[in-house]
Amino acid sequence: MTNLVTKASELVYQMDNDQLNQLVESIKLKRTHLSRQAVRSFAVGNVVSFTSRDGNTYTGTVKKVNRKYIVVDTPQGSYRVPGSMLKQGVSA
Repeated sequence: MTNLVTKASELVYQMDNDQLNQLVESIKLKRTHLSRQAVRSFAVGNVVSFTSRDGNTYTGTVKKVNRKYIVVDTPQGSYRVPGSMLKQGVSA
């Protein structure tokens, strides 16, 4: 683990339940922010690629941009993908 993660782990062990709940809420807000920031970087018609849960890599075009998810048309069908999982352009 990195030095920052080690220090964070030490702080977490010293927290009470209310402090842990506040920390969890802060982490959820940050993840939502990062997800929406990633979604804003894509537009309809962009060529994107992503790796599915089973390890297959798909390439397609953006069909629709929602708040957290992006609908991607691929030759295999349409997929609803979180913006943080998408990469611009074609993957080799």
